[in-house]
Amino acid sequence: MEDDAEKKQYKKELFIKLLLMLRAGALSQLGIIENPVTKKKEVKLDLARETIDMLDLLAEKTSGNLTDAEDEMLKNLITELHLAYVKAENESKNE
Repeated sequence: MEDDAEKKQYKKELFIKLLLMLRAGALSQLGIIENPVTKKKEVKLDLARETIDMLDLLAEKTSGNLTDAEDEMLKNLITELHLAYVKAENESKNE
């Protein structure tokens, strides 16, 4: 039984890591944090939009299968990125 509990915990941790990885990618694509490869802040709105769309799809496909904490984290992360995207998009129009 401990093996099942360990597997369940491992899967929870992997899911959180996946969300954080996608968040970091989107923040980099929005130019909020620097690209880990180029060490520069680069705005790539098309890639950011795609990453945010992936998170929206993930939320849709996992609806009803997440813990309350996982669901809240995913929703908060999506909201944060949508707001950051709108801000970056507006800033790019003003340049």
